[in-house]
Amino acid sequence: MDYKDTLILPQTSFEMRGNLPQNEPKRFKKWYDENAYEMMKEKRKNAEKSFNLHDGPPYANGHLHIGHALNKVLKDIILKTHYFFGEDIRYVPGWDCHGLPIEQQVESKLGDKKNSLSKSVIREHCREHAREFINIQRDEFKSLGVVGDWEDPYITMKFKFESDIYKTLCKIAQKGLLVERSKPVFWSWAAKSALAEAEVEYKDKEDYSIYVAFDLSNEACKKLGVQKAKAVIWTTTPWTLPANEAISLSPSEKYVVTSEDYIFAKPLLEVLISKNITEGKIVKEFDSQELEGEFAINPLNDRKSKIILGDHVLMDGGTGLVHTAPGHGEDDYFVALKYGIDITMPVDEEGKYDKTLKVKKLFRDDIVDKMVGVHIFKANEIILELLGDNLIHSSKFTHSYPYCWRTHKPVIYRATKQWFIAMDEPKLDGKTLREVALKEIENVTFYPKSGIKRLQSMVENRPDWCISRQRDWGVPIAFFRDKTTKEPIFDEDILNNVANIFEEKGADAWWDLEISELLPKNSKYNPENLEKVMDILDVWFDSGSTWNAVLNSGEYDAGAYQTDMYLEGSDQHRGWFQSSLLISCAVNAKAPYKSILTHGFTVDEKGQKMSKSVGNVIAPSDVAKEYGVEILRLWVGLSDYSSDLKISKNILKQVSEQYRKIRNTIRFLLANVSDLEKIDTDNFNSLDMWILSRATTVFNETATAFKNYDFSKGFSLIMNFISVDLSGIYLDICKDRLYCDELNSTRRRSAQSAMAIIAKELLALIAPTLTYTVDEAIENAPKVIKENSNSVFDIIYSGINYKSDENYELLLKAREKFSEVIDTLKKDKSIKSTLELALQTSSDEILKADRLAMSDWFLVSDIEEINSDEYLVEFNVLDEVFRLVKSKKYKCPRCWKFSAEVEGEVCPRCKEVLNAK
Repeated sequence: MDYKDTLILPQTSFEMRGNLPQNEPKRFKKWYDENAYEMMKEKRKNAEKSFNLHDGPPYANGHLHIGHALNKVLKDIILKTHYFFGEDIRYVPGWDCHGLPIEQQVESKLGDKKNSLSKSVIREHCREHAREFINIQRDEFKSLGVVGDWEDPYITMKFKFESDIYKTLCKIAQKGLLVERSKPVFWSWAAKSALAEAEVEYKDKEDYSIYVAFDLSNEACKKLGVQKAKAVIWTTTPWTLPANEAISLSPSEKYVVTSEDYIFAKPLLEVLISKNITEGKIVKEFDSQELEGEFAINPLNDRKSKIILGDHVLMDGGTGLVHTAPGHGEDDYFVALKYGIDITMPVDEEGKYDKTLKVKKLFRDDIVDKMVGVHIFKANEIILELLGDNLIHSSKFTHSYPYCWRTHKPVIYRATKQWFIAMDEPKLDGKTLREVALKEIENVTFYPKSGIKRLQSMVENRPDWCISRQRDWGVPIAFFRDKTTKEPIFDEDILNNVANIFEEKGADAWWDLEISELLPKNSKYNPENLEKVMDILDVWFDSGSTWNAVLNSGEYDAGAYQTDMYLEGSDQHRGWFQSSLLISCAVNAKAPYKSILTHGFTVDEKGQKMSKSVGNVIAPSDVAKEYGVEILRLWVGLSDYSSDLKISKNILKQVSEQYRKIRNTIRFLLANVSDLEKIDTDNFNSLDMWILSRATTVFNETATAFKNYDFSKGFSLIMNFISVDLSGIYLDICKDRLYCDELNSTRRRSAQSAMAIIAKELLALIAPTLTYTVDEAIENAPKVIKENSNSVFDIIYSGINYKSDENYELLLKAREKFSEVIDTLKKDKSIKSTLELALQTSSDEILKADRLAMSDWFLVSDIEEINSDEYLVEFNVLDEVFRLVKSKKYKCPRCWKFSAEVEGEVCPRCKEVLNAK
């Protein structure tokens, strides 16, 4: 007889190999064809709790990179975590569509043809470009197994959406928080537009470091009681010197005149001596107030430079005398306002000197014509030469400098008329926007907790928000201005009428229609007396107002305002988190979110930033093709997202191994319960209770970790449980009773029942991350596990609750020690298999227990009292003695245990099973 045919071997259609790259696309397509997201909403419509995640819109330009994949997969895992824990969920994906990158792509395609096209035609080209990449990115996101309302995403260029953005702007204007003023702002000469703080990144840049002497006027010298003196300023922007209007001194520091006739702040003298700028011999010491209101002479143009006092003058570098060009610096601007000094700004939108040089005589007559039209960064060397002997020291150094994050070109400060949302105007029931925003941050839950300090710091220190841009592709700041007074008009009837026109025709109407067509009927305003504001909104205003257009408009089934969570990369503390907070606080005096979760950036295995030139870029599409999306999703689940996440081929191979362990464990569980018709909870033996008790502890801790979005901790617990307890011990020790016992034996059914209980909850626990795998498992699972579930979206995590009163310390430690000595016996070739052994022990705890269970625990053929001094090895655990002896019985040809009484025959257990067949 072939005894193998009498064994009950595992059976399942759940394949050992997932063949993920080939099979995932088919299953994902099935989800979307059957509208899994709508099905999920329907199944939880009566749930007691709900959760909505408001999507931070990616930019509709280019294919997805690994950072996009991380972000969307993490959102999907969190959304599904709430779903599989029984909550009603909402997630409407969205896209940012306006802004400079798309406009630049279109300009590049159009070339010179752009100059002959109307703004509306250019905008339509931009719209088409965004539309193309929305469709591309939507398919790429769906290929990651991400569920959401893909049929009706929010798109910021939709007519209704543009109208809602504009309505949000109008509400802020009507509250008195929108102001227009000429002020230095970050200016991208490459993009020809103002920038907000969030659109600036910092990189190393080489610049000049120069010390320039301004001769004091005769009157100023008399005031000091010296024959002559020179105010020495320090600057890293020589190109701003023509626009100098003042020199700022500290109101609280002493100043000195040196033997070279140079004026410096006294606290900086030693530093300047070390740089060989002065010998440091003091001729005169004086208070800064003595020179206030006097003048020095700009050596470039002989114009007067007023000496003023400013608290922004610090003693951490330079000379203590600050070159002040109010058109090119924020501190300069504010101190100049205080003294009524003119704002001189001789640089055009392209970063070139304009004719202001001639009008204000900012260079001498013999050079001025040559300087008009010169780019400021090319003017530095010319200016250094023109300074002559007044340039007392020049060198170069590298420092952190602001760059436009779209064009990647260095930016400048440039005074222009712009629109700002005021941070410090007490217009919100007597409170400022800054005060309201800071208070609201305290009500937000942050993951990780450190996020609160970062956002608070940024709101505390940020300037007024410059929201205007001088471009074509965006929502217009659609206000009229009185031609005579230049005052903007915030008439409610006009604002509502414009908003209604935008809703019907889109924001292009602002350029397409005449003023008379944009005014409401019977308007009290004469269109001939009005002019249009032609700026557009900062794209951060678009995305920052999405909470209003998505959560409050009634256009989307996106859940309630405030949303439960915003989730983006950590850079969005200065971007979307902040812009959304400020707009929501300006309109509703509260934050738009209850919680914020931030993740780090993707880096290679060495921690380096990904770069095509370095060759360390990992594309999500490549991961899907080589490993499968599940591996990418598991990588997200296993990683600590609170810091930068490392990814590489080596790391993905390691993740693949962990996935294989999970998949094989699921397969073993499904295969070994294939004939179980119902779960029996009345006959668990001590080993079954041990694994159920361990599963209870681990699953409860994992569920808590997942609910707190600590996925790496949760998966660490699961992987350890699977490797050490479940596969490492329990499933191994159950094989004998699963394969060799009679089909319906109590021992066999109890093991199967324990496995079924664990399998059901394990699948529900990992379903948010490994949704594809669990769906495949449910499809191939026996009815006892799947019950009435047809797909993964039918299951729910209920948890298990088993607690054993037994103390397993002795068993666990004894098994560990047993494994150590077995290795030695096998290496010595004393035994081939542990089944050759009987284990003798002094432990009453083990001897009084179920002997079959205990022999399974140690994978030996029998458990005995100590009855012989002849043994292979002895060891002690917790004061109990254990001896391993060769079994005196014979190997059963069916179960291979040494339990047969007669050589060549089966053991009593197997004989009973065979007789029953």
